[in-house]
Amino acid sequence: MRILLLNGNTDAAMTERMLALAQAALPRLGLVGVTLLPATARFGARYIASRAAAAIAGHAVLEQVAEHAGQVDAVAIACFGDPGLAAAREVARIPVTGMADASLDIALDMAPRVALLTGGAAWVPMLEEFCLLRGLGRDRVGVHAVAPTGDLIAREPERALDLLAEAAAGAVAAGAGVVVLGGAGLAGLAPRLQPRLPVPVLDSLECLLRVAARPLPVPPAAAPAPSTGLAPALAHRLEAP
Repeated sequence: MRILLLNGNTDAAMTERMLALAQAALPRLGLVGVTLLPATARFGARYIASRAAAAIAGHAVLEQVAEHAGQVDAVAIACFGDPGLAAAREVARIPVTGMADASLDIALDMAPRVALLTGGAAWVPMLEEFCLLRGLGRDRVGVHAVAPTGDLIAREPERALDLLAEAAAGAVAAGAGVVVLGGAGLAGLAPRLQPRLPVPVLDSLECLLRVAARPLPVPPAAAPAPSTGLAPALAHRLEAP
């Protein structure tokens, strides 16, 4: 099975870091038949930390999905908040999942109340809205963030571990039975945080891989519509029946 590991941020170094972590995780997750094809958003924010950046990333994700159509069996949007997820499912015509969606799927199978913990305060209302669209209020999912954004955490993880542990402990005290470390910048930190918490700590990248490798349903394609000014592959995908 070939999976497109698609970074909605434009930081190619982060894509390479996630690819290395993902490839190391595949045998541990029992996904020995999976091959990963990495891709990075061609335009947009280096690391998404606002609504505007997330909206632009959604377009960039669609472009990459269209360009890689026919090369892969599934798409994994390796960017927490899953920019462009619903639209990508219309365009791809193969299964598509995202970090946050996959993490919620797995975490809520483990506990009735979970915590999403990420970097950057702007993500709290954005992720709360993401959850509400799935019928998940604060009684099911608590969203928490530390001040440093994910890219800063990726560059200086040692300085963030205490902050993450404190925020996660607060979420557990409030009733969370699982903590998800959400975001590309936090990938790989779950094993280092796990000894400091009494509940399971999930890595959103590993959740993404687990769900992307499942036989997921393919939603119907969008109705054909002419477009202007788009990259050729995306324009063709939108206009084809």
